[in-house]
Amino acid sequence: MLVREKLMDRGEQVSGAWATIREGLKRDCGARLFDHWLKPIMLAGVSDRGDVVRLTLPTEFHANWVRAHYADRLLLAWRGTMPSVREIRIEVAHAEVVTRIYTAEEAEVVPTAPPAPGFDARQTFDRFVTDDENRVAFNAAKALAAGELRFSPLFIHSATGQGKTHLMNAIGTAYRQRVPSAAILFMSAERFMVEFVSAMRDKDTLAFKSRLRSADLLMIDDVQFIAGKGSTQEEFLHTLNELTGAGKRVVISADRAPQALDGVESRILSRLASGLVVDIKPAAFGLRLRIVKAKLAAMADVVMPDAVAELLAAKIQTSVRELEGALNRLTAYALLNDRAIDLAFAQEVLGEMLNASTRRITIDEIQRAVSAHYGMRQAEMVSARRARAVARPRQIAMYLAKRLTPRSLPEIGRRFGGRDHTTVIHAVKQIERLRGEDADLDADVRTLIRQLEA
Repeated sequence: MLVREKLMDRGEQVSGAWATIREGLKRDCGARLFDHWLKPIMLAGVSDRGDVVRLTLPTEFHANWVRAHYADRLLLAWRGTMPSVREIRIEVAHAEVVTRIYTAEEAEVVPTAPPAPGFDARQTFDRFVTDDENRVAFNAAKALAAGELRFSPLFIHSATGQGKTHLMNAIGTAYRQRVPSAAILFMSAERFMVEFVSAMRDKDTLAFKSRLRSADLLMIDDVQFIAGKGSTQEEFLHTLNELTGAGKRVVISADRAPQALDGVESRILSRLASGLVVDIKPAAFGLRLRIVKAKLAAMADVVMPDAVAELLAAKIQTSVRELEGALNRLTAYALLNDRAIDLAFAQEVLGEMLNASTRRITIDEIQRAVSAHYGMRQAEMVSARRARAVARPRQIAMYLAKRLTPRSLPEIGRRFGGRDHTTVIHAVKQIERLRGEDADLDADVRTLIRQLEA
């Protein structure tokens, strides 16, 4: 009984000391610095002799920062409240249960692992319809979430609306189910940029870096939006290096392959390409039809003839997102008007959408097609090379981009390695002239147009 009482007294003494130290740190350092760096410190225990205090933090990065900046301050604080303390050990918390000494009040303020973001519950692996166009990306995403993929980062690229965001939500949901305590961050590249700029303005970049680099799984959507942003790119690269070097998982998405990301530093492109790069190709008719039928299967109160499902899959080719939107609109109108769904009703509700949904050709598709036709790498479309074997196909691709897409001349120039709009004008005029003079070149252009519009 006496031993138990002594242990209880000692526990209260240590708990009281820790509470006093935390209050002192918060007062001396300021609330912002304390919340970001010192509040996550957890008291893991004290040696039997009371001379060694063990403190833990959630990540190695966090622990290293506290060691470098506050180890001496913490030791002095502990010695001031418990003279027996001779050493402070700042460690990384592990998954196993660690005996800690807390009062009930102290336990309430002990921080836990950062909460994972809320993911779209509808966008799971089970609801992702696969076919040849997306199977590799799907399998890679599923393997990463299961901890079976050793490559990092995983880079997923596709045109807009083909399922990248669905896969990223599915990865986050599955990863959290497998590792509930994991710190998961999922943000757009635009949000990454805005938060970083805000942190620089507030002179609080250390907190921003700590939050990102403490993640077990970091997912950045639409990374193409960091193009041309020098300081943001620098921080993005450091974050990539830090996480991949620590064996953490990183998932990046973009609307094109790494080599085609103009305005992005070569060091970043090299890092992105060093992991596993997978693409999602535009959905063919078979996949689009399977997606429609999968969505219908989840709508118990909707009856749709096969002919209508086939009409939607045949006409709406631009993106899976638009296809789903058309299906939702059609079913909603049917329910609101108490109408049966048939071909006539579908034409009535979706007439404009069906007529306007002929496949829109992208600049990335044009670059890919022209590169394949002339036996060159797509990356050379955005390179500085001026050799005729590269320059002429590049001019043809610019000409086709102007003719087959609604993109402006400056935008086309940016997609071809940051070239000026006058370069695009020159290319268009040059190819128009050569088509009238060179029958072989004209035949090449005609072939490419037929291929792209098919």
